[in-house]
Amino acid sequence: MQFSAPLKHNSKRMMLLGSGELGKEVAIEAQRLGLEVIAVDRYEHAPAHRVAHRFHVVNMQDTEAILEIIRHEKPDFILPEIEAISIDALFKAEAEGFHVIPNAEAVNKTMNRKNIRRFAAEELGVKTGAYRFVSTYEALCSAAEELGFPCVIKPVMSSSGHGQSVAKSADELAASWEIAKEARGDASELIVEAFIEFDYEITLLTVRNETETVFCEPIGHIQRDGDYVFSWQPMQMSALAKERAQTMAKQVTDGLGGRGLFGVEMFVCGDEVYFSELSPRPHDTGMVTLITQSQSEFALHVRAVLGLPLDFTFYGSGASAAFKSEVDSHAPVIEVDESLFGAESYVRVFSKPESHKGRRMAVVLVYDEVARALEKAKGLITKIKDVV
Repeated sequence: MQFSAPLKHNSKRMMLLGSGELGKEVAIEAQRLGLEVIAVDRYEHAPAHRVAHRFHVVNMQDTEAILEIIRHEKPDFILPEIEAISIDALFKAEAEGFHVIPNAEAVNKTMNRKNIRRFAAEELGVKTGAYRFVSTYEALCSAAEELGFPCVIKPVMSSSGHGQSVAKSADELAASWEIAKEARGDASELIVEAFIEFDYEITLLTVRNETETVFCEPIGHIQRDGDYVFSWQPMQMSALAKERAQTMAKQVTDGLGGRGLFGVEMFVCGDEVYFSELSPRPHDTGMVTLITQSQSEFALHVRAVLGLPLDFTFYGSGASAAFKSEVDSHAPVIEVDESLFGAESYVRVFSKPESHKGRRMAVVLVYDEVARALEKAKGLITKIKDVV
């Protein structure tokens, strides 16, 4: 394996393990504060590769290959940006004195739905829906019958909704079993969840730098097949529900420890709040903060990593809409209509080197009252096209 020479200056180094569109924004914010950025991913020309000082391509599950890059680059901070990554590499790097964000054990707990659910529900006593873990089709059928229909079925390790489905009856369990095999991560074990009759779901961006914890305004979102499509901020919720959500988020993030921004997903029914999942990094639904806040979730993440103050201003409400490709291409071209560039809207194209049907390739952002912003975002997203 060959490496390029590092930059010859005294800036701190930040390594991204995972270099998608969220990592790209983190890289940009890190460079604005003078950090040297090294981006690592499994494929060449990932979005963050295009803006980093240097990049590496490696099998993200290869422990020794990742450690070789870490030892060569000697980063001050290692930021895991994806779930499908060698946790052994992170534990070994941490043991060698490298600073993993938020810490290796927190990543270990959150990259696996089994670990984080048991940690939150069984160790911390946080309210969740009923759940079972299964590894065979027979066990899936038994768990579904016990929990009732509809039920939600997910691989314990996956990202962007891959492998997730809702079974409305026993007749749909076979299809859910097959869908789970499409997961990017580990589909050898599944979590079966009782369906919660929630009013809405939120992402509560929670930021901690070991001296303070701050919260962004709650973000409402719509998912399809477990993947984000639309988000808006703020999500209107009762004062009691908001207080409970913040208390729950702080309890879980305090339990995990470390620095950084956490995307805490919750279901809300009236004033009741249920913990769902957590990502120890910027969240896709949080891209709306690029237009609603003085410091986006990406800027706050970098500030927290550096131990800087977490003050920011919430400018006002807005919405985001994800553009997903309809074509398979090894040289994708995105055509953007000029109507996207208004006084209160704009688009971010991720510059991914390949597209396939359903892959997120861009996002539209609108600043306006929530209902109007969401309606505008839904309209503007139709102004983006794949060029075949």
